[in-house]
Amino acid sequence: MLGPLPFLAPYCGQWFVIKIGGELAQDKQALADSLGMCLRHMLEAGVRVVVVHGGGPQATALSQRLGLVTQQVAGQRITDEATMEVMKMVLAGQVSSDVASAMRRAQVPALCLSGLSAGMVQAERLGNISAPGGPPVDLGLVGRVCRVDSALLEKLSGLGLVPVLSSLADDGQGGPLNVNADNLAAQLAKGLKARHLFLVSNVPGVLDDVSNPQSRHKHLDSAQVAHLMSTQKIYGGMIPKVEGALLAAHESQTQVHLLSLSPPSSLLDALEKPGSIGTTFKA
Repeated sequence: MLGPLPFLAPYCGQWFVIKIGGELAQDKQALADSLGMCLRHMLEAGVRVVVVHGGGPQATALSQRLGLVTQQVAGQRITDEATMEVMKMVLAGQVSSDVASAMRRAQVPALCLSGLSAGMVQAERLGNISAPGGPPVDLGLVGRVCRVDSALLEKLSGLGLVPVLSSLADDGQGGPLNVNADNLAAQLAKGLKARHLFLVSNVPGVLDDVSNPQSRHKHLDSAQVAHLMSTQKIYGGMIPKVEGALLAAHESQTQVHLLSLSPPSSLLDALEKPGSIGTTFKA
């Protein structure tokens, strides 16, 4: 058993949503020592947790091995039928298994599923989007999350389990759609009325200068984000991440953190010492 952490006590019975990028699942022991450790403290305090994971680096690597060209628009992966096969193998197979392995090492009772399982996540085709200044592009089998089954997640949590969802969704007819994991996490936070949403990747927050970790923005609102996008300080894969953060902050009472797992206690540090780590978003 871990020792109790007093600052977690007020969150007993409340939901936290944690999204991790696929790159973090590549080192299972490091993931166990960081995310796993934080989860164990949260569970001991009675916090209910759901985890979402992506798998971008793994999908790109597998696509290359299969001779498929990876194309992205505004941080979203164009997903044709062949790419969807890659996403299913990577998200519901490789990364899901790696996260499950890491959580076993950390003695966290994780149940790894995809959003397709029992229709837990419903999505609709996103269709055409444009990069700044570019023409509209059809993303193919890419969806926008429109509904999550919060009641099923409540039941799983009531069994003492930590649901871990990969970012595949049901198109309403049992077909798979590739959804952005940050957007999925934001919708889960909204549906569960989560107190905190953690968007965890290998970056320490939103930086004014990507080469200088000291240029971290401690807090951002929608107007500041719009300025950073217009000046291309926020670009590429950071765009859907920040949009998801603002969505959750705007549509619920969720406090949203964008941070890394360095140090390993970073999720706990963000709660105990607000502003000390990562970037926090407000509507």
